[in-house]
Amino acid sequence: MQPSRRLETPIIGIFIILLLHVMVWASSFLIPITAAILSYLVFSRPRRWLARRGLPDMLIATIFTSFLFVLLGVAIIWFAEPVVNFIDELPELARDFQQELASEGGPLAALNEAATAIGDAVEGETEKKPLKVEVVSDKSTTSTILTMAPSVLGQVVFAIFLTFFLIGSGDFFARRTVESIARLRDKRRAVEVIHTIEERLGRYLGGIAVINAGLGLSIGTAMWFWGLSNYIGLGVMGFVLNFVPFLGAVAGAAISGFIAYVTLGDGWIAFGAAATYMALTSIEGQVVTPLLISRRMELNTPILFLVVAFFAYIWSVIGMVVAVPILIVAKIICDEVEGLQRLGYFLGDAEGSGAAEIDESG
Repeated sequence: MQPSRRLETPIIGIFIILLLHVMVWASSFLIPITAAILSYLVFSRPRRWLARRGLPDMLIATIFTSFLFVLLGVAIIWFAEPVVNFIDELPELARDFQQELASEGGPLAALNEAATAIGDAVEGETEKKPLKVEVVSDKSTTSTILTMAPSVLGQVVFAIFLTFFLIGSGDFFARRTVESIARLRDKRRAVEVIHTIEERLGRYLGGIAVINAGLGLSIGTAMWFWGLSNYIGLGVMGFVLNFVPFLGAVAGAAISGFIAYVTLGDGWIAFGAAATYMALTSIEGQVVTPLLISRRMELNTPILFLVVAFFAYIWSVIGMVVAVPILIVAKIICDEVEGLQRLGYFLGDAEGSGAAEIDESG
C-alpha cells in the first residue's frame, strides 16, 4: 500500500471529528446559514421563473424576503400572546397534574401513601437534620424562554437577510460550481444535480409547510371541539412539531392529553384529545403527505431517525427540523452522482425507485 493510501483514512477521520466539533461549537452561527441555504434552494425555481419574465434578481430577492418578514410579523402579532400564555401556564398545569394523580382515588394515591408512611418512619431522624428548602419561581420557564427569544429572533432575521443576498446573487454560486469542474460531461451532470435538488427540495419543503399549516388548523379546531381554551397555542404547536419526524406527533399528543386532563379533569376527554391529535397526524403522515409529495422523497426510516437524533444532539430542536431537508439533499446528490448511487439507494426507503437501477447496474 502506498504511503498516501495509508494516510487517507486517518486524515478523513480527523476531518470528520473536526467538522463535528465545529458544528457543535458554531451552532448559533451555522443554524441560520443552513436555514438560509435551504430557503435559497426552495426559492430558486420561482426566482428563475420571474427572472425569465424580466424581473431583476435584487427585486425578486426583495419580494421574497419581504414575504418572509411579513410572515414573521404576522406570526409574532397573532400567535405570540396565546403561545406565551400557553408556556406560562405549563408549570401550574404540571403542578395541578401531579396533585390530581396523587390525590385520594388518583392513580398514584397508593404510592403517595407509601411515601408518607416511610416519611413518618424516619421522622425522628429527619428532625435532627436541617431541612433545605429550594424556592422555584413559577415564572422560571417563561423567563427562560423570553430570555432566549431575542437570540432566536436575531438568528431568524440573520437567516432572512442572508437569503436576500443569496437570491439577489442569482445563479452566481451555481455558475462558479460548474466552472470549477474540468470536464464538460461533469459540468452538465452538476447542472442536472443542482436543478434536481432545487425542484425536489422546493416541492418537499413547500408541500410540507402547506400540509403542516392545514394540520395545525385541524388540531386547533379539534382541541376547540374538546373544550380546551388554549386551542390556538395547541394548533401552533402542532404546526411546528410536525416538522420533527417521529417525536413531534408523540410529544404533541402527550401535551394535548396532559393539558386536557389538568384543565378539564376528565380522563376520557384527555384520552380523546390525545387520540384525536394522533389520528390527525396519522392521516397526514399516511394519506395526505404520500398523495401530495412524491414517493422519491421517502427515506430509510432507521437512518432518518439516527440523523434526526444526531442533529437534535448538536443543534437541539432546530436540528430536528433541518435534519430531514439535509438528508434529502444528501440522498439526491448520492442518487445523481456516479459512484454514490448505492449509498443513495441505502438512504432511500425499502421500495425506492433506485432499486431496479442498482440491480441492473451491478
